[in-house]
Amino acid sequence: MKPSALNHSAQHLGTHYRLLWRITRNELTTRYAGSIFGLGWSVLTPLMMLAIYAVVYLLIFRVHVPGLSSARYVLFIFSGLVPFLMTSEALSIGVVSVVANKAVLSNTVFPIDLAPAKAVLLSQVTMVVGIAVILLASILTRTLPWTVILLPVLWGLHVLALTGLLWILSLINLVFRDLPNLINLLLMMIMILSPIAYTPDMVPASLKPVLILNPMAYFVVAYQQTLILGRLPGVGNVLVLTVLSVGLFAIGGYFFARAKPVFIDYV
Repeated sequence: MKPSALNHSAQHLGTHYRLLWRITRNELTTRYAGSIFGLGWSVLTPLMMLAIYAVVYLLIFRVHVPGLSSARYVLFIFSGLVPFLMTSEALSIGVVSVVANKAVLSNTVFPIDLAPAKAVLLSQVTMVVGIAVILLASILTRTLPWTVILLPVLWGLHVLALTGLLWILSLINLVFRDLPNLINLLLMMIMILSPIAYTPDMVPASLKPVLILNPMAYFVVAYQQTLILGRLPGVGNVLVLTVLSVGLFAIGGYFFARAKPVFIDYV
């Protein structure tokens, strides 16, 4: 089938999901081959980031979130930090995924549409490890909230948003090769501007618009409410996340399927 005949890149996810899973698994194995710690790096990296955040906000700035002990505050930070690290890894790999796989641009066995989705799957190792740590700690301290049952829905929306976004960015990167550097700068800004170690209530009124315009903030707040605070995300937050995720996935897949034949000329 010609690429132009495809209406949406999501069709490939349905028809090639076994191939996508197999290639992702093989790449994970190759990534850690010969490494002393292997997959242990997926545990060490978020824990080191958490330690830095905990020291800065808990011991230096002495930030206190009402209703949370110091131990729960650390988990509060972790529940926002892990999704951000997953997002950062997916974007870093996914933006260059089409360029990195340009040899298979016309391959019908492995459609190039799967490359951005593979980047999202690869980043889920960090997410799985981080969420497992949070859930285990909450179970051991008997503080696991009932709202955790909403985690799969929130997680699924996050994956949809990243996949759709990377379908768009990976093609744009073919004609704008400075995009990865720009993304790295934006990620540093978003990390600071996302309420990972503080709550939206702590943000001064003059800076509220910045928080509202930060899409990552909606995910961070929802994860923290679901995993730690035991609250249902607000209706407005749920609406933004749903529209953002489904919209990006729908538009991104359509854009990739339609623009792919044109963008191939820039490789």
